[in-house]
Amino acid sequence: MKYETIAKLLTMFIVSKKKRKEIRSKLIVYLYCRKYCPQILKNAKKIGTHFWCRSPSTCTPNTYIGNDVSFNGMRMEGDGKVVFGNHVHTGTECLIITRSHNYEGTEIPYDSTHIYKDILIADFVWIGSRVTILPETEIGEGAIIQGGSVVHGKIPPYAIAGGNPATVFKYRNKEHFLQLKAQKKYHFPDDD
Repeated sequence: MKYETIAKLLTMFIVSKKKRKEIRSKLIVYLYCRKYCPQILKNAKKIGTHFWCRSPSTCTPNTYIGNDVSFNGMRMEGDGKVVFGNHVHTGTECLIITRSHNYEGTEIPYDSTHIYKDILIADFVWIGSRVTILPETEIGEGAIIQGGSVVHGKIPPYAIAGGNPATVFKYRNKEHFLQLKAQKKYHFPDDD
């Protein structure tokens, strides 16, 4: 990767290995964000602190992004409200759709009327690669969405869901999750 090489060259003369790793990590985040974040920073209604974008991503003007959120290739379509909680991480090539066509209107197969529905993604959600999230979806705290899934409706907190349509097939260990949360043991991708 080009940015990792640049960061390595710029930090190679720092004596402390720990300090070198810390500065390199921050520099990589900076370089990636300069390349991939402008559209998000320009269009999102609100962005919290420590936003990370490692691949081309887009959002709508009705997007709210919490703290410590990481996109690895996110595309959003429609003007419905999209809310990302804190510590949300996504895989590559994800799609969020907040708009659908009116199939009960004046023409078939649908008319020119658009129907907008909001999407809520709670704190600590991990969304795998190539996930599609459809209008009027709620994903609960700590849920994991398996790569390639199509999500619609409500996914409960701590659930692990996948498939098309995504269904819950397992739950996280809630006590372990809450213990790590209380200890503030949060992972952020620039630590990788």
